[in-house]
Amino acid sequence: MQLQQFPDSQALNAAFASQISAQLQDAINTRGEAVLVVSGGRTPLPLFQTLANTDLDWSKVTITLADDRYLPDDAPDSNERLVKSALLQHKAAAARFVSLYAKADNAEAAVPELLQRIEALPRFDVVILGMGEDGHTASLFPCCPELAAGLADDSADLLATNPTTAPYQRISFSKKRLAAGRAIYLHLIGSKKLQVLEQAAAGTDVAAMPIRAFIQLTSPQLSVMYADQ
Repeated sequence: MQLQQFPDSQALNAAFASQISAQLQDAINTRGEAVLVVSGGRTPLPLFQTLANTDLDWSKVTITLADDRYLPDDAPDSNERLVKSALLQHKAAAARFVSLYAKADNAEAAVPELLQRIEALPRFDVVILGMGEDGHTASLFPCCPELAAGLADDSADLLATNPTTAPYQRISFSKKRLAAGRAIYLHLIGSKKLQVLEQAAAGTDVAAMPIRAFIQLTSPQLSVMYADQ
């Protein structure tokens, strides 16, 4: 794990957007396309707005989510809605978006269609994760009955999860699929999140704090982008 600390979120977002765009451009130059995986929540909003105005051939970029609540994109709590309103705007409006929602009776029933949808996605170039105060990342919660499956080395790329400490069913990429990314980031704002990260880094029980599965990565190492406020 590599920790990069910034004086404030504004400095973090400027540096982070520059790093992300450089890595996406390198992917486009090398392979003709790039894949960016983002997370929802309040933390990445300013970053999304900065990225949306960044010069890049966005028509060659595919964007998807690390996870989403099993909700249609017009629901207020949909991560897809957030990404479409904050990131897929301005210059980044030319990017292609791959949704983690498919209409079905429930999240589990949607998984087969979603697995087909993401089948053609190449290796992720940039993965941006978040972290909850319980140490969850993506929708791999400590409380989920599906956690072992989501962390397994032989897992499917996507799975449905049913957290007991958070609302809604979820669709989440597995640790295996996310950890295969060329660059993996953890985006954190606030001293409380830093304390959680330090607690996670001090232990080894992945089931207790799933973010540990990414802290333990060696190739590539997890890059933590952090500011106090």
